[in-house]
Amino acid sequence: MSTASPASHHNRLSVAERIIPVVGGLYRDNGVVSHIHGRSLIGCSPEQLLKAHRFARHAGGEELDVEQTLELLDAITVINPGAANIDVGALIAQWRTGGGAASLADFAAGVLAPIAGAGRPATDDDSSDVVLYGFGRIGRLLARILLAKSENGRGPKLRAIVVREGGPNDLIKRASLLRRDSVHGPFNGTITLDPDKNLIIANGNPIQVIYSNSPSSIDYTAWGISDALIVDNTGNWRDDEGLRQHLAAKGAARVLLTAPGKGSLKNIVYGINNDTITAEDDIVTAASCTTNAITPVLKVIHEQYGIEYGHVETVHSYTNDQNLIDNFHKGDRRGRSAALNMVLTETGAAKAVTKAIPELEGKLTGNAIRVPTPDVSMAILNLTLSKPVDREGLNAHLRDASLHTGLRQQIDYIESPEVVSTDFLGSHRAGIVDGLATISSGNHAVVYVWYDNEYGYSHQVVRIIEQLLGARPQRFPAVAPLT
Repeated sequence: MSTASPASHHNRLSVAERIIPVVGGLYRDNGVVSHIHGRSLIGCSPEQLLKAHRFARHAGGEELDVEQTLELLDAITVINPGAANIDVGALIAQWRTGGGAASLADFAAGVLAPIAGAGRPATDDDSSDVVLYGFGRIGRLLARILLAKSENGRGPKLRAIVVREGGPNDLIKRASLLRRDSVHGPFNGTITLDPDKNLIIANGNPIQVIYSNSPSSIDYTAWGISDALIVDNTGNWRDDEGLRQHLAAKGAARVLLTAPGKGSLKNIVYGINNDTITAEDDIVTAASCTTNAITPVLKVIHEQYGIEYGHVETVHSYTNDQNLIDNFHKGDRRGRSAALNMVLTETGAAKAVTKAIPELEGKLTGNAIRVPTPDVSMAILNLTLSKPVDREGLNAHLRDASLHTGLRQQIDYIESPEVVSTDFLGSHRAGIVDGLATISSGNHAVVYVWYDNEYGYSHQVVRIIEQLLGARPQRFPAVAPLT
C-alpha cells in the first residue's frame, strides 16, 4: 500500500493533469500511442494515469516518477515523431538501466531517431475502409474500438455495417444497441442518426447501414467505399467458398472472419502466428476467443518447459447461441436454459491451437462448461511437461512474458486472493494468468487463465485488422523475443 502523503499525491495529480494534453496532442497530431508497460495512456483520467505509474513497479521494481514521464513526453513532442507505439515506462526503465549518463531527452532522441521529424497531419491516405458484416456482440465492440482508434484520422476507418433489415425501426434499434450495453456500459461519445441516408453518426463519423441478405450482391462503391476489409461477424460462412462471396462485392478487397475457419484457411492468433499473413492472403480468420486466450500462454510454457500432453477445460460465459429458457436447439444440451444451468458442451479451441502452434498437434484435448454469467470466462490448462517445474519458477516465467516480451499485449498476469470474473471486464489482453491459482507437482502443472471473451478477443481482432491494412505502428523500445 502506498505511503505517499496527501500533499505529495496532490502534486502528482497536478503533474498527471499536465500529461493528459501532451498525450492527446501526440496522438492526434503525430499518431503516437503512449503506454506505460503496455497500459495505454490515451483517454486516461489523472487518477488512471497515476494508477498506471504505480503499476510500473511490477515491471521495474519501483513506481514510475510522474515528473519523468512528463519530461519524456515533452521531449518526444520536440522531436516531432511519426506514428508509433511508444512505451514511456519501458523507455525510462532502459534509461535508468544505462545509468542515466545522457539526459532523458537525449536518450529518447537517440532511441526514436528512426521516426524523428516524421510527424505530419493525417490525410485521407492514412485511413483504410473497414466494413462490419454483422452487428452482434463482437461487431458492436469492434465498432467501439475502431471508432476510438480512428480519432486521430489514421488507421482503420469504420465506413459501414451490413445487416438484415429488422423492421421499420431498425436504424434506431441498431444505434441504441451501440449506445447502451448491459455488460460493457454506455458508448463513450455521441451518437446521432440520419434516417434519410440510413446513417449512424458516432463521434462525428458517418457509418452507413446497409441492408442485404447476400454478401456478393452489395456494391460498396455506391457509398464511396473502396478496397475495403470486410469483417464477417456472422459466422454464417466459415470456409473459403462461403467467405469468398464477400470478395464478389464491388469495393471489397479482403475478408477477416471473427470465428475459427475451416479447411485450409489461416487461423490467426495475433502475437503468435500473425507473421504468416502474406499480401496474397485475401481471407484469414481470427480463430476463437478461447483459442486467443490460451495459445499465447501455451506458447510461453511450451518454449520453456515443453508440453507433452494437455487438457483444456473452459468455463465459459453463455452466448446467444444458447437458449434463454428450455427450448429446441440443434446442438446437444444447448437447448437447456443458459441462465439456470451449467451446460457441458464441446470446444474446438484445443484443436485450433495447433494451427497456430503446429508442434502441439495431437497433444491437446478440450471441453467446455457454459455457465450463467454474461461475460468473462476461464480456461484451465492441465499440462504434463517435458521437465520438472516449480510453481514459483513457472509464475515468474509467465509474469516476465506479460511484461517484457512481444506477447505483453496478449498475456496479463495477476496475483490477488480476491479477484473474480467481473474484475476482468474490459481487459484488452487475450488472457490473464491467475498466478495464485497455479499448481505444480513434478512435471505436471495446472494454470488458470481468465479472459474477457468479448472485449479481449475484439482487441485481438482489431490487431489483425491493423496488420491487414498496414496500420500497425512501429514499437519503441523494441520488445524482447519469447526466448
